Amino acid sequence: MTLHPVPAFNDNYIWVLHDGQRALAVDPGEADGLAQWLEQQGLQLDTILITHHHGDHTGGVAQLREATGAQVFGPARESVPSPLNRVEGGNTFEALGVRFEVIDVPGHTAGHIAFFAAGVDGAPLLFCGDTLFSAGCGRLFEGTPAQMLDSLTRLAALPTDTRVCCTHEYTMSNLRFALAVDPGNTALAEHARHCQALRERNLPTLPSSIGLERQINPFLRSHEPTLATAAQTHDPSSSTDALGVFTTLRAWKNVFA
Repeated sequence: MTLHPVPAFNDNYIWVLHDGQRALAVDPGEADGLAQWLEQQGLQLDTILITHHHGDHTGGVAQLREATGAQVFGPARESVPSPLNRVEGGNTFEALGVRFEVIDVPGHTAGHIAFFAAGVDGAPLLFCGDTLFSAGCGRLFEGTPAQMLDSLTRLAALPTDTRVCCTHEYTMSNLRFALAVDPGNTALAEHARHCQALRERNLPTLPSSIGLERQINPFLRSHEPTLATAAQTHDPSSSTDALGVFTTLRAWKNVFA
């Protein structure tokens, strides 16, 4: 199986998993660019996965489904283009011979889901939409901090070698914030240098891994004293429990320049 991020819009990725003949696409916000890429690669679109309802993740679904007959799997509790197979946390299904488990990850949107495959070419694979980013997490448009923290905690518990396929190239912006929050983190500083070199060559910084994110992502580390100190320095009224720290960090990131 081959995993490839197809760029869309300014900073989206449409993740494609394929076996050389059939392809699975995740969150196709636009159709034409993906269809052109699939044609160039000689691939037939077989399956579409949708993590949440935002237009930059669903805008191309109807056109692609009508053109290819691809089966579609998407969140049971969100308004997404029909017809589709509506799935929720705990459901499993197969596509391209790969068994996917659905994980509920509300926070960015109320019904956001993620798709996890335990073994694809020897390593787990996670399509997490806009919930977990490299060194960051999604904004809370519909969910609460408690929901997002619970969702991120669930994802952080996945195997360390799980490849994290999020859908935006937000890594450098997230790393700048993470370094401001946690300047003494050597793993974070090293990864920032690595990602800067990739972007200078116009290469993606993704996929990340769960193991790496546990080291560098402040939103997965709100239970650690270093992050609690940073949160209280920024906002002395911040609580030192994990939810209080997470809430302060997310609000801080919203206004970080």
